[in-house]
Formats: sequence, structure tokens, C-alpha cells
Amino acid sequence: MAEKIVSRERLVELVAADRRAGLTIAFANGCFDLLHVGHTRYLQAAAAEADRLIVAINDDGVAGTKGPGRPILNAADRAELIAALRGVDYVTIFPEPTVGPLLTLLKPDVHCKGTDYTAASVPERDIVLAYGGRIAIVGDPKDHSTRDLLARIKQ
Repeated sequence: MAEKIVSRERLVELVAADRRAGLTIAFANGCFDLLHVGHTRYLQAAAAEADRLIVAINDDGVAGTKGPGRPILNAADRAELIAALRGVDYVTIFPEPTVGPLLTLLKPDVHCKGTDYTAASVPERDIVLAYGGRIAIVGDPKDHSTRDLLARIKQ
């Protein structure tokens, strides 16, 4: 598992080697705090979109968007959990507020987002289309969330 968790620099090398081998690249991202079935369904569907799946995980600075006390698990632990899933080839942690810089750098064939988006509402849409990539909306309906899970635990 640990060999799947790579730096940005190493990821660039791995993607270049995969492209030389004729493989296609899918990209998914998220916080993945408290892994739940919605996460696994999203990532399994993303993995079906290409030969390789990169998962980019928000670093611990994501607290500003997730709220107080979040994320519960640190980025290294979240990365290890995601790396353990079948279908995930590479995991990287990113510090930027969006994955735009990673998409620009890696130019994956397909950028996968969950069903809480439409192809038109994906924040990185313009970046992906500019380099010739495509967007795929994957996973099951957004019936699962860490926020809901935490609320149930508090009850």
C-alpha cells in the first residue's frame, strides 16, 4: 500500500511511464474523511474509466471547507485507507485549495467527479477541456456523507 502513496514528483514520473506504455489515466479527488460506502462506490466507478486511477487527497488544511474538527483523520491516514482499495493505483496529497494545478500538470484522460456534480458544474471543467480531457460523473447518488455519518454517531 505504501508504494501507492507518492509525491507529486514521483507521480509525474509514473504517469509518464504509463502513457509510454499506452495506458489511460483517470483522476479522482476528495477529502475521504471517515471512509464510507459512497467513497468506495465513487472510486470503483472512477477506476472503471481508465487503465490507471490516481486519487488526490486534500491535505489537513481542508478544515476551512469541512468545518470545525475536520478532517477527523490526518491526510497520511486517509491516504493509506484509499491506497488499500482495489482499483486505486496512485494516491497523492495536495495542499492547494483545488486540484486545478494537479490536473494541469498531469493532464489525465478523464477527471472523475461524484454525482453531486454535473459535467457543467465541475469546478475544474475549463482546465480539463482546455487540455483535451473529458469529465465523467461517477458513483452512486449522493446518499452518503461523512457529515451525516458524524451526526448519526453523535446521536
